[in-house]
Amino acid sequence: MSFSGLKTNSKAKPIEYYSTNNYAERVHFPEALLNGMASNHGLYMLGRQDVPKLSKKKIKKMTDQTYAEIAFEVLQPYLQWHISDDELGSLLRDAYDETIIPTPVQNVRERLYIMWLTKGPTCSFKDYAARFYARILNYFLRKRGLTRIVLVATSGDTGGAVADSLKGMSNAFVVVFYPQGSISEGQRRQMTTLHENIFAVAVNGDFDICQELVKYLMGDKKCAYDISKDEDIFTSANSISLGRQLSQTVYPFYGYSRMGANGEPMISVIPTGNMGDLMGTVMAKDTGLPIEAIICGLNENSAFEEFLRTGKYIVKPKVDCPSSAMIVPNPSGLARLFDWYGGHVYDRWDEESGLPVEKGIITRLPDLQSMGKDIVAYRITNSWCYQAMKNAYRTDNLILDPHGAVAWDAFERFRFNTTHHLALLYETADPGKFPDNVEKAIGMRPSIPPQMQAQESLPERIYTIDAPPDKDEEGNTTLSAAQIAQVKELLASLFKPIFLT
Repeated sequence: MSFSGLKTNSKAKPIEYYSTNNYAERVHFPEALLNGMASNHGLYMLGRQDVPKLSKKKIKKMTDQTYAEIAFEVLQPYLQWHISDDELGSLLRDAYDETIIPTPVQNVRERLYIMWLTKGPTCSFKDYAARFYARILNYFLRKRGLTRIVLVATSGDTGGAVADSLKGMSNAFVVVFYPQGSISEGQRRQMTTLHENIFAVAVNGDFDICQELVKYLMGDKKCAYDISKDEDIFTSANSISLGRQLSQTVYPFYGYSRMGANGEPMISVIPTGNMGDLMGTVMAKDTGLPIEAIICGLNENSAFEEFLRTGKYIVKPKVDCPSSAMIVPNPSGLARLFDWYGGHVYDRWDEESGLPVEKGIITRLPDLQSMGKDIVAYRITNSWCYQAMKNAYRTDNLILDPHGAVAWDAFERFRFNTTHHLALLYETADPGKFPDNVEKAIGMRPSIPPQMQAQESLPERIYTIDAPPDKDEEGNTTLSAAQIAQVKELLASLFKPIFLT
């Protein structure tokens, strides 16, 4: 099928994106992609009124389209001013080659479907956004003759997916920060065994510390210039990146196309950590996908669930959970979600030290009635997560990973109190990435994916930031000056020989 024949209604002017912390900043997609993070530590966002709409006819037609073709329909309206249809189509066919990244949608029981976003190169849903991100980034870097250092914070799966997608690119280097001791061995090896242009860094702290490191560096023009003579050398591939966020709008369209829904509304059921999937599904709903409700399953790091119940957002110390990629006490994606519903939340950074000093400050509440109508959130305890894995295996012969189990339990709790719905659950990681957790739940170790088996015997390359984070009286941790100093020293040792000799 030719992508050049798939046209959407063209707008007279390109979509503008602004900083969630600085509405005066206005850029187009290529600049937002290359910048990575917006001004004042904000995230790039578009006005809700600017979201392209897809007709019922187009959505119905998706039943006969591949993932790449559906991605074209969803993403082309955002990109039509910046890349030709033929080039975008070629890029998407490469990113979503179904021999490399198939996406089965399984009818589990009655009207419940599971979308297995777990069959790509690194066995997690992060492959989908990372593969698009890598290709669109490469397109604009080559077009402009630029090189970038891509900074990534990972709670487990993002780092491996981004590293795999960008491995070997001559115009991009990748630095992945991960919380030491908080990810599985398999997840770690997906980053540490690649070598080449991939640098994996173990950080003394949780995911939020890693994320704060990325945000700090994105704003440190002096550090960027000192190591490369280019103050714009840093960009990001986290879900703070607009390139990754937009591509997460595609999942629910694809899943819906495989359910035989015939226009019937569906429920989206999502395990939620840093909120990229949640935001993508909210955007899909406004694009025209008939989503009746979004069920959001959180683990014990559940400040967002508490906010929906009480209207108060309180950042608390992290709680270790089997769903390790969702150990995110203060998700950065919340800034986009607040903005979507008319609110504003931000973290305050000290101008002199450059360190974060206060998290989760709300200056304007979102429309809680509208948000609560679209999103239903559940806090799933660790014991409930393990029980959900056991129940899914016993009743439906399903082996779920801990993240999918959080979504499964959230849906069971939602369904108990409501009528029966057509539902799509996102399974986000192969159970083989968490063999110990799965065995604890069902008494059997899952098979390890072949690509991960191949990495078990490969040598690792790991850099370490062992300086401790700062901690307040309540036990909350935050990025420390000692950690920043170590990171700067590491980056100088890695990149000065590359860029300055």
